[in-house]
Amino acid sequence: MRLGIASLVTAYVLSQFYRAFLAVLAPTLKAELGASAEDLALASGLWFLTFAAMQLPVGWALDRIGPRRTSAVLLALGGGGGALVFATAQGPLAVTLAMGLIGIGCAPVLMSSYYIFARLYRPAVFATLATATIGIGSLGNIAGSLPLARAIEAFGWRGTLGATAALTLLVAALIALAVRDPERAEGHAEGSVLDLLKLRALWPILAMMAVCYLPAGALRGLWIGPYYADVFAANTETVGRATLVMGLAMVAGNFAYGPLDRLFRTRKRVIFTGNLICALSLLALWLRPEAGGWFTLALLSAMGFFGSSFGMVIAHGRAFFPPHLVGRGVTLLNLFGIGSVGLVQLLTGRLHAAIAPLPPSAPYAALFLFFGATLLFGCLIYLFAKDRTD
Repeated sequence: MRLGIASLVTAYVLSQFYRAFLAVLAPTLKAELGASAEDLALASGLWFLTFAAMQLPVGWALDRIGPRRTSAVLLALGGGGGALVFATAQGPLAVTLAMGLIGIGCAPVLMSSYYIFARLYRPAVFATLATATIGIGSLGNIAGSLPLARAIEAFGWRGTLGATAALTLLVAALIALAVRDPERAEGHAEGSVLDLLKLRALWPILAMMAVCYLPAGALRGLWIGPYYADVFAANTETVGRATLVMGLAMVAGNFAYGPLDRLFRTRKRVIFTGNLICALSLLALWLRPEAGGWFTLALLSAMGFFGSSFGMVIAHGRAFFPPHLVGRGVTLLNLFGIGSVGLVQLLTGRLHAAIAPLPPSAPYAALFLFFGATLLFGCLIYLFAKDRTD
């Protein structure tokens, strides 16, 4: 199973790459395909929305079919197929279609790992395993930054995406060969997502799940690229460096969160404090969107570091799930975490277009305020959550 878990984590590295690479590709796609920031916001949003829409069927499939076939088939058809569509795109519409397909392909890979962790390992180590997986997977964020910019310069963006499609198909084949499905839990035929939604203890956790990944997912996934290009006249290389620094902060944040619930004997206070600092970083960016240099990069990095509580929030919710609903439970949480980013990407695309760029930082200041205020509201609801640390 070690090789199987390694193959699923590798697939999650690809998932992180695919959700973040548009930020670096934005200047190139604008020049070659005429894709505007709003076009790319739609494409990015569709990735998250198709990803989210697949969570409930993926949860059912994990509990009934198992992670091996669920992940291998969807990653090959959606991930590999979507990357090939992207590599041959002739306009923004094809890019949007490709991102939707890739979102479907990436939908099961992280939850398959979590399903295996929840079924085979002690509950006390779930948070550490969950956050470590995201931390390793966030290397995809790194690959989608400066290394991607260098690859585009060397091989062109079409050649780079074609090679990524081939790698995605290879990883899907490895999952099919190496992953072993855990034994199904007793009572697997009973229960549904509605039973989970009846758990009132889960409601404030779902609220936090809906906002905790918004800033990192939306800004690192897209807006940091247009922000640097429009406000600081940055080229692809400079955008690549900025996304690299922010991506490294997110990797570090995921690993830092992992053991904190056991160190401080609380999940709620760890999650609340981290997201509060993330929100304050966003509000500082709202106040000084044109500062540039290390000031802006430090705030973006702080937002990425402290906003990496995704795995810890899933661990908090996981503590309330019955064994036979683990698959549907973790995918329900993922639905809230990823689906909210997809919806907000569509909203922020319109918000960006609606605000006059005078000065050029004005639309981005509005985005930082939106994300900061939304995260603060989620933190307020989360105060009513019941703490549980297994």
